Amino acid sequence: MLRALSLTLAVVLTAGCAAAGDEGGGDTATGGTGPITFATGRDTTAYLQPLLDRWNQAHPAEKVTLLELPEAADEQRAQMVANLQARSTRYDVLGLDVVWTAEFAENGWIIPLERGLFPLDRFLPPVVETAVYKDKLWAVPYTSNAGLLYYRTDLVKKPPRTWAELREKALQVTKKHNIGGYGGQFLAYEGLTVNFSEAVQSAGSQVVSPDGTKVTLDVAKAGTALDFLRQGLREGWIPSESLSYKEEESRLAFQEGRLTFARNWPHAYGPARAELGGKVGVTRLPGLDGPGSSTLGGANLAVSASSKHQQTAQEFIRYFTGLDNQRRVLTEGSFPPVWTELYDDPELIRRFPYLPALKESILAAKPRPVSANYNQLSLVIASSVSKALSPPYQESARDVAASMKSELEEILRTQ
Repeated sequence: MLRALSLTLAVVLTAGCAAAGDEGGGDTATGGTGPITFATGRDTTAYLQPLLDRWNQAHPAEKVTLLELPEAADEQRAQMVANLQARSTRYDVLGLDVVWTAEFAENGWIIPLERGLFPLDRFLPPVVETAVYKDKLWAVPYTSNAGLLYYRTDLVKKPPRTWAELREKALQVTKKHNIGGYGGQFLAYEGLTVNFSEAVQSAGSQVVSPDGTKVTLDVAKAGTALDFLRQGLREGWIPSESLSYKEEESRLAFQEGRLTFARNWPHAYGPARAELGGKVGVTRLPGLDGPGSSTLGGANLAVSASSKHQQTAQEFIRYFTGLDNQRRVLTEGSFPPVWTELYDDPELIRRFPYLPALKESILAAKPRPVSANYNQLSLVIASSVSKALSPPYQESARDVAASMKSELEEILRTQ
């Protein structure tokens, strides 16, 4: 009873002022209970419905319906934004990419949540920060993610810790075995923004300040990061076809034996292991002078400001992010959980040997720029980096970085 009363008060206090409307533009009552819809990206592993069924069996009057949006993040966001701008009541719980928190909060599309309702102290600290904007909690972490370096253990005895070691080993294997050395996500899209951010962080800088108000990109260090990738393309140990790679293309190139090293997310481990068996190793990304820094990924759950059943939505999020379900997120969905203790579970480590490296990567990871104009920032970064990596390299890497910094500063000045 106390928990229910606390939750009700929290909804009234946090959601009472949220703008809302139904499909026809009428008024919406906030803080209610009843059936809800969970809008999220397409479930490619079919693990979600059993978790929803458990909730529905226990809550027959507050059943949840899964609404699968497109698999691509950009298309997911476009559909959500169109719905939320229209103040539609169709969505109740939103599965958000961690980089959308600031934008959705700033526009009043989601409601702030009461921190005490969720066991945030048992979550990985960097993951919790992705759900916070202007000192308020706007979502609850559901899955995490961090970039990892995959490598062929039959071709490389010891994984590289630095860029110099990566180059040396990639050149050796390329020459000896006539296969590609290293590949990431180098097509001009969000994945390139992520890869560049990781390279800059691994060189000792960061694109934007943690609060998203200032461009902190060190032009010299950004130039060093770009020159390293350019060098790989010029010398051939980064195959030229990697300029067209997204996550799926780079995953296939590695597991089909066309790459010695590949940067990818943890979801690539299962398919690679199935194809290559014990020849797959996973470690942290290398950096300029030692282990590098990944970009933090993942998904958070938020409540639509236009939902008629915000109390049920928050209770559902409590259920869905609980420890038992977080274990299933990993074992049945192959997604990285947000509970710290699961990364130290011996049974899970036996099944998912990459967990210790993933935990280190998440704890050392940096979020992408926290800004309501993140999409504009990402477009500038991806476009500039694509230009820098594509022949004939007419502009120096440092000049590209300087121009990029000016464009990013202009975006932040006008937000």
